[in-house]
Amino acid sequence: MKAISVRQPWAWGIIYSTKDIENRGWPINYRGDILIHAAKKCTKKEYEIASIFCQSLGVSIPELKSLRRGQVIGVVTIVDCQFSQIASGWGIPGQYHWHLKNPREITPIPYIGQLGIFEVPDDLVRRTTAV
Repeated sequence: MKAISVRQPWAWGIIYSTKDIENRGWPINYRGDILIHAAKKCTKKEYEIASIFCQSLGVSIPELKSLRRGQVIGVVTIVDCQFSQIASGWGIPGQYHWHLKNPREITPIPYIGQLGIFEVPDDLVRRTTAV
C-alpha cells in the first residue's frame, strides 16, 4: 500500500485531529487511501513551531515524548490536490495542498520511512487491525 512520511506532530494531526491538508512542494495525481508514516525525526524547535501554529487553530497537541515516531500510525484518503497562494486553516501559501478525508487509526507498524511516496508491503498492513 502507498505511504507517505509526515513529521510529528503533523502526522498526529492528520490521524487524531482536524488536519485535513498536507502541504507539499510537489503535486500528487494519486487519489485514494494512503498510509501515514510518522517520521522518526522531530526536533524540539520543530515541535515548538508546530505547537504554536496548532494553538492558533485551536488544536492542542500531545507532548513530544508521547508522539509515536518511526511507525505507520493510520490511513487517510487523498481526495484532491491544488496549488494555493492563499493561507487557509492548515494550508500554507505557495504549497500544493493535498486534501485529506476519512482518517483512520491502525495498530502501529514499526517501519522505516522514505522520501516521497513509498510502498509498505500489503501483507504487513493486513496484519494490523483497524482501531
